[in-house]
Amino acid sequence: MSNQDQQPPWGKKKPQKTEDFLAQLIDWLQDFFSNEKQGGSINTPPPEGSPQSPFAAVSRVLAVALAFVVLYGVYASFYKIEPGKVGVVLRLGQYYSTTQPGLHFKIPYVDQLTKVDVERVRKEEFGFGARGGSNYSVRDDDPSVEALMMTADKNVISVAWIVQYRVGDPWAWLFVVQNPRQAIHDMSESVTRRIVGNMDFDYVLSNRELLAARVKKELQDMLDGLFPKGRSGINIGTVQFKDINPPEPVKPAFNEVNEADQDMKRLVNTAQEVYNREIPKARGNAKKIVEEAYGYKAQRINEATGESQRFRDILKAYQVAPVVTRRRMYIETMEQVMPGVKNVYVIDKNQQQSPIPLLNLGQPVLPQSTKEKP
Repeated sequence: MSNQDQQPPWGKKKPQKTEDFLAQLIDWLQDFFSNEKQGGSINTPPPEGSPQSPFAAVSRVLAVALAFVVLYGVYASFYKIEPGKVGVVLRLGQYYSTTQPGLHFKIPYVDQLTKVDVERVRKEEFGFGARGGSNYSVRDDDPSVEALMMTADKNVISVAWIVQYRVGDPWAWLFVVQNPRQAIHDMSESVTRRIVGNMDFDYVLSNRELLAARVKKELQDMLDGLFPKGRSGINIGTVQFKDINPPEPVKPAFNEVNEADQDMKRLVNTAQEVYNREIPKARGNAKKIVEEAYGYKAQRINEATGESQRFRDILKAYQVAPVVTRRRMYIETMEQVMPGVKNVYVIDKNQQQSPIPLLNLGQPVLPQSTKEKP
């Protein structure tokens, strides 16, 4: 029984996959060539003694080939571009157009389609990673050897970094550079080695952000020079320096030097702290003493000026009224002296009597009630 006898009564089922279509096509060809009858039903055996045309098999082959070419041409006329990708169409080997995501039509056997993923972030890793995996390296060198570089002060340093990029112009990515990935790898290594070689060891260790920014700029400029003006096929996204260390054999010595350097910086910072605390304090005290001296100077000058002016005023008053002025000066002097006198004695002018105490000003006078006890 043929495949046609096994189909459902409502018609032949349309294949949903390419494999099903090819399987049905092979079965049909087998049934077609197994039939030796030139006309009528395929499953009907040819009558005995009927003549066979020599061109019957050739015509059948040509008919099948023509049908296959037509069907494949219809099938290949439509294509779909997935989101995040673009299609580059070549017509007779020449660039024709760039199509965006969606369903499109092309001339079969004339147009050639190449899909390019323009959204995926590609990356190249240097100085670390295993071969063949996600950390695949284009070069066959050992990653540890690839990471070794020499700085400007003749020291060896191990640098591991990553370059991330995207496809900018699909046409330039496909047809300008034969191996864009290899070009990015070689140029990135060249730029990084040149920049690191022009810097000192300590500068490379402590300025990886500035180093990455400089590598990114120079690498993008170098890649833009590979493509026609205005058609940059590669856009550098990020350059990250993951690991910057001295080589493994000298790491212990480097750590000791680094610890000594940290101790030195700590001591310098402590001394700077004491300096910042004591020097301003000493300067403030010195300024205070200077200002106090200026103040004392102004005070003495003002006092001397006032005393001299007072003496001149008293002199003028004395010249006008000598007796009154002398008495007033005496009384004012007594007002200043008497509050400090503890004992006052009255002495006879002719020394005929012994000194008599006038009043004991050093002891307070208590009330009468406090002297007598009840």
